[in-house]
Amino acid sequence: MDVVIVILNTLAQVVMIFSLVYFLAMMGAGIHENRKLGSKLGDQSRTRYEDPFIDNPETFDVYVMIPCLNEEAVIGPTVAALRNGARVTTIVIDDASDDSTSEIARREGGENTIVLRRELPDARTGKGEALNDAYRLVRRLVAEREQDTSRVIILVMDADGRLSDGALSHVLPLFEEPKVGGVQLPVRIRNRSKNFLTRFQDFQFWSMSAVTQVGRRKIGTVSLGGNGQFTRMAALEGLNAMPWSSSLTEDLDLAVSLSNDGWELTTTPFASVDQQAVESLRRLIVQRRRWYQGHMMAGKRLPEIWTNPKLSVAKVLELTGYLIVPWIFDLPWSILSHWVLFLSLTTVASSVTVVVGPLTVTVAVLTWYLLTFAPALFTSWVYLRRDPECSPWRALLIGHSFVVMNYLSYICAWGALIRIIQRKNGWDKTKRTVEAPVSGLVDTQV
Repeated sequence: MDVVIVILNTLAQVVMIFSLVYFLAMMGAGIHENRKLGSKLGDQSRTRYEDPFIDNPETFDVYVMIPCLNEEAVIGPTVAALRNGARVTTIVIDDASDDSTSEIARREGGENTIVLRRELPDARTGKGEALNDAYRLVRRLVAEREQDTSRVIILVMDADGRLSDGALSHVLPLFEEPKVGGVQLPVRIRNRSKNFLTRFQDFQFWSMSAVTQVGRRKIGTVSLGGNGQFTRMAALEGLNAMPWSSSLTEDLDLAVSLSNDGWELTTTPFASVDQQAVESLRRLIVQRRRWYQGHMMAGKRLPEIWTNPKLSVAKVLELTGYLIVPWIFDLPWSILSHWVLFLSLTTVASSVTVVVGPLTVTVAVLTWYLLTFAPALFTSWVYLRRDPECSPWRALLIGHSFVVMNYLSYICAWGALIRIIQRKNGWDKTKRTVEAPVSGLVDTQV
């Protein structure tokens, strides 16, 4: 029994130390990098998402690829916001939708919008396949227009995505650095005030992911996402013929491939992309389970990273740490956290029974609280700085709820593991919510 206790304590300490060191290192690096770039955490708190082409330098040709499956609820405003971009071509990939996605995209997108219709049985085979299909079209258009692939940028957006005002004025200059192969924008949740779940998703994206991504900018290993993902075409051309994989997280897979090929992946704290959050717990579990499954499966690429002479030691360590998080933290911690909680409670109880005194009990309780909730206090402070409109009490409540919401991660991680074992790789689409009626701006057939 003593051996089991020693093993459990050792494993718990290893997991706690790994997660705490990685978390604090990336958050600290993010805060430092923001200051280095002259950006405050709250600078984007009042950003509008209406005209991404303000002060557009027009230095690159941009192709926007938007995969769609039954997106009539959101596609109109998304393409309408992109229609006035100089040197911008929008490709809406209609993946055999059975609603009005194509018609709305044509009507709202204007003359620079192309609707690429995919038909069954070749359609609905995953986001990666849809993107690759559009990429074939982009390659043909680039060749016909005699454009330089090193000066062509591919932007992948979700059907509900909106770029922040002047986004291209901050993103395109980053590609003037020849080593930059990709840029990922931080994500803001548009319907964050809808309910607790949507606010919690904003908390994750805006106070944790956004800041740590800026931290990863120091190393050049910023992870690409499915919304607000910019890549240099010349970098994509250096990969396989079709750069996006069939993975459930094709964006993460692409980030690993570009890093392995020697490209720098970066971000900016001066631009962002917003999107809808999932509004129900069931849909959130399905979405996050898919993300976990793709993230966990990406672990099979670790040998490529470890044996790649193009990667620095820092990049190898950071990519390794990021890819093993589900395996080293989420799965084991779902069990070990309860063991740590048991030890904490027994320690407090023994303090009460052995040494009678309010000071001793207070110290024991505060020690337990700080060990348990220190990350929550820190992220609450960061979120409050990132969103000054959020009250301190709400920020603290959301931060402390992270301990309870960890169970959502546990459920999704174990559910993903079961699907991996069962070899289930089906794609579960995220359902959108209608936000506003679409107005008929133009009636152009492209």
